[in-house]
Amino acid sequence: MTRDLLITVDGPAGAGKTTVSRMLADRLGYKYVDTGALYRGVALEVRRAGLNPKDEAGISRLCTTLSLKFRRKAGGSRLYVNGRDVSDLIRDPKISMLASAVSAKPAVRSFLLDVQRQIGKDKGAVFEGRDMGTVVFPDADVKFYLSASPQVRAYRRFLELQSDRPQTIEEVVRDMNRRDNDDSSRAVAPLKPARDAVFVDSTEISAEQVVAYMLFHVEKFLER
Repeated sequence: MTRDLLITVDGPAGAGKTTVSRMLADRLGYKYVDTGALYRGVALEVRRAGLNPKDEAGISRLCTTLSLKFRRKAGGSRLYVNGRDVSDLIRDPKISMLASAVSAKPAVRSFLLDVQRQIGKDKGAVFEGRDMGTVVFPDADVKFYLSASPQVRAYRRFLELQSDRPQTIEEVVRDMNRRDNDDSSRAVAPLKPARDAVFVDSTEISAEQVVAYMLFHVEKFLER
C-alpha cells in the first residue's frame, strides 16, 4: 500500500456490509467506521428524550447537545454518546427502525455529516453506510455498493439478530422491507449507488470472495 485511501461501502441492510468492511479495513490496516451506528446513537437519544421522530426542531436542538465518538476496545470499536457506551443498546431492532426515520431529518444529516468528515479527514479508512459515496464522501478514492437478493439479506439479518434481540424471520422480512422503502424513497440522501461505485452482488459468494474482489479494485486504483 503506497498511500492511504478513503474507501466507502454503501448498500441495504443484510447485504454483508459490516462483515466485509471490517475485513477490508483489517487487510488494509485501515480504521473501520460504522456510520449506521452514529445514526442509531442519535435515534437512541431521540427515544431517551421522548421526542417525536417528526419533531425536526426538537431533534435539531438535541443534536447540539450530543458528542459521538468511537473508541477502540477489545473486540472492536465501541460507540460512546456523551461519554456513555451505547454500543449494545443501539442494536435493538426498534432503534434500527427509528434510525431510518431520524436519518431523513436534515438537522441530523447535517450534524453527522460534520462528524463523519472529521473522522475521515486523514483517510486510511473504510466507511460503511448508506450514503457514504453519494453524499458524505462524493470524492472518495474507491467506492463500493454491496447488495444481495432480498431473501438472502433477510436471512442474514435474521441470523445476526439471534444473538442479541431475537425476531422471527417474518418480523425481520417485514422490518427490512419497510426500511428498504424508507431508505430508498426519502427525499434527503436516498439509498442508491454512487455513479462511480463498483457494484458487488454478494448473494452467491462468500465474504472472503467479496473482499478479494474489493482488494482487486483497490489495487487497480493504486496503479493509476
